[in-house]
Amino acid sequence: MGCTASVFMAGRRKKLSIPEIAVFVPSMRVPVQSNLQRALKGLVPRDLVDRLSALRNQILLLAEDTDGSAANELTQALEEYLTLVIGLTKKEQSLEESVEFKWKNLGDGRQEAAVVNSWFELLSIIHMMAMVTLSEANSLLIPKDHSGSEVRTVSADCKRDAVDLLLKASGYLDFCIREVLVRIPPELKERLPKDLQGGVLEATYIQALGQGTEIQLGLAVESQKASLSVKRRLACEQLTYFSQAHTCLSECDLSHGYGKKQLLFIKWKYLEAKAASYYYHGVIFDKGSEPSCHVSAVCCFLAAEELLAESTKACLSFCLADPVSRIPPLWGVMKYLYQKIPEVASRKSQTYGYLLEQEKALQTLPDLPEFQLSLRPDDYELPEIDPAWDRGKGEIESQTLKEHLKDYEDEIES
Repeated sequence: MGCTASVFMAGRRKKLSIPEIAVFVPSMRVPVQSNLQRALKGLVPRDLVDRLSALRNQILLLAEDTDGSAANELTQALEEYLTLVIGLTKKEQSLEESVEFKWKNLGDGRQEAAVVNSWFELLSIIHMMAMVTLSEANSLLIPKDHSGSEVRTVSADCKRDAVDLLLKASGYLDFCIREVLVRIPPELKERLPKDLQGGVLEATYIQALGQGTEIQLGLAVESQKASLSVKRRLACEQLTYFSQAHTCLSECDLSHGYGKKQLLFIKWKYLEAKAASYYYHGVIFDKGSEPSCHVSAVCCFLAAEELLAESTKACLSFCLADPVSRIPPLWGVMKYLYQKIPEVASRKSQTYGYLLEQEKALQTLPDLPEFQLSLRPDDYELPEIDPAWDRGKGEIESQTLKEHLKDYEDEIES
């Protein structure tokens, strides 16, 4: 899903499929097998270690076998694993630096990080939960029978469900920034994969809010009850979200695999949002009776038309950036605006052409209004720690910490 190219097994050969993207998924990182039994021997009950190891391996196999698309199964395994990993972060357990946790990128299989810190593992789990959720939203917005169609048709229910998923994913990422990153020592933060840096996480969660607002605008366009003011507000809010996301990501190190493509995606969506904002701003101006209102309206329509052309080029640049993705069909609000903006810009320019000549001093593009942003990330809190941590206090194998460390050194020497 997302930017990760779908890989299907046919015998021993892999067939590469170029994905189509509705919701951008920066990356999907998966755990690499780690020897938890050796690292936690004598520190944690054996059955608890076995569950940790089994769930971690299950997550890896599920992700690799389905390319991250088995959202329900992956989410269930991740949530169960999370309740166990929370125990490793508790100070009273003194296990924060007991295991070297390894993760890799699902797309290219490279091992990106190996960090001896339980908070890193917790960060990686919640980040993966966010990526799975974004992938699920992407799936909802791409019908299975869409191939060959120049227009994407998505039901209103799927759009609403996708908005809920985007807010959920945004909540996961916001939690990572506020509650998890701050617990990782500075020297370890420098070794984190680029897509786990605070600026990238922030840009991604704001981007998700922008896409949620874009879908809401599309629903408003389809509704007879939504006023022009509501549509303009949603378009301007969408513009603000993507502007903020672009600023955040521009300040980050974009040398990681999906950084440059993500920035191109945000730029494309920013231009679309700005075109929509000026279009609805112009429609509201055009309701006025003064000549200056019509002049301002035409300026808005012409700006929207120019921005629409720029967004088309930006879309192509995004799709051609590595990893390559398909040029998406029109859907949602842009399906409407790609037809409406050129038509209205042409018609209004002809109708009010004489005013543009007479009122040359008024031919300035009016500022867009600013609105308080409506969408917020969902609130997320860690689940309760697995009860097995309490039950297992008296079940630890009889081995002291000193003996455990000695065994570990002996194994390294051998």
